Amino acid sequence: MDATNERTRERGARRGRPRSFDREAALRAATMEFWERGYEAVSIADLTRVMQIKAPSLYAAFGDKKTLFEEAVEAYIREFGGFTERALAEEPTARQGVARMLREAACWHTLPGCPRGCMIITAATNCTTQSADVLEGLMERRRMGLRNIESAVRADVAVGELPPDTDAHALAVYSSAVLQGMSQQARDGVDRETLEAVAEIAMRAWPA
Repeated sequence: MDATNERTRERGARRGRPRSFDREAALRAATMEFWERGYEAVSIADLTRVMQIKAPSLYAAFGDKKTLFEEAVEAYIREFGGFTERALAEEPTARQGVARMLREAACWHTLPGCPRGCMIITAATNCTTQSADVLEGLMERRRMGLRNIESAVRADVAVGELPPDTDAHALAVYSSAVLQGMSQQARDGVDRETLEAVAEIAMRAWPA
C-alpha cells in the first residue's frame, strides 16, 4: 500500500473511533453550569472545564455554545422542568393542576445538589443584544406555560368548574408570576417548606 492510501486509511480509522468521553455526563455538567450561572456568564473555557473535554471535542459533539445551550435546556426539561406540563395534563381541573404545579415547584426548585430555581426562568435574565435569540427562546417557553394555564382555566369556566366572570388571562398570569417568584426566592435561599406555604397561600386567590 502506498503512502497516500495509508494516510487515507488512518484518517478513516480515526473518524470511526468512538468518542473518548461520556456524552450524557458531559451534557449534564454543561446543563448544571448554565443553570447555575446563566447563558452569557458561561464561557467555552468554563464548559470544557466542567465537561472535562477539549474544545474541539465540544464543537464536534455539540456544535457551538448556543446549540449546546439549547440541548442543555431540553435536558433540563426532561429531568427537572417537566413537572409544570405534567401537573396541568394529569390533574382533572385547572385549580388542581396549578396547585400541584406550585407545590412541586417548591420541591424541584430546592433540590439538594442542584442549582436553585428554574433554569428556564433564570438562565437568560441578563442577556445582551448578542444573545437576544437565546432570551427569546426561553421567553417563548414561559409564554407557552402561560398559555397552557390559561387554556385550562378557560376550559374550567366553560364547564362551570370556575365562575363565568373569571378572568382567565389574569389568573394565568398571576399563577405564572407566583411560579417565577418562587424560583427567585429559591435562588435567594428560601427553603422548601416556606415555598410550599407560599403555594398554599397563592391558591387562596383563586375564585371559589
